Amino acid sequence: MSNEIKNRVSESSIITIDLEKFYPKGNRKFIDMSNWLDNGLVLREKEFRKKIESHKWISYKEKNVALGCSSDAILPSWASLLVVSHLEPYAKKIIHGSLKELENIIIEDVIKTINIDTYKDKPVIIKGCSDNSIPENAYVQLIILLKTVSRSLFYGEACSSVPIWKRPKTN
Repeated sequence: MSNEIKNRVSESSIITIDLEKFYPKGNRKFIDMSNWLDNGLVLREKEFRKKIESHKWISYKEKNVALGCSSDAILPSWASLLVVSHLEPYAKKIIHGSLKELENIIIEDVIKTINIDTYKDKPVIIKGCSDNSIPENAYVQLIILLKTVSRSLFYGEACSSVPIWKRPKTN
């Protein structure tokens, strides 16, 4: 009998996927259209257009931007379209919604680019502890994707993972 210590985790076929490694860096900004409204509520077209024309759009260069209105103002559709027409030449990504929605869309886009062949017929651990706050929806989308190819899915770390799903055995 050998006293050699073996690392069974490193010798196994388990693959760990860490969303943090895929998580795109870069600035995210929220443009609040209420700042361009009278008292944050009323859109006066002439003044709105002037404010948009004089805005420093270059400050959004290569940034991911969520566009919305924090007040209860009811805005016509053209208002956000006008903003986007000025923002588009500079921003990396633009969505209509909140910063949280922006994060979800960014990580979903990243998940769609993952080469799933690496995980084909393998047990996969989705690493759960990360420094970034990965949106919960990212894990949902990753599970949906990996279920199409992997043998089994776990969440956590190799030393203390939680079973999530296992492909049913076929007869």
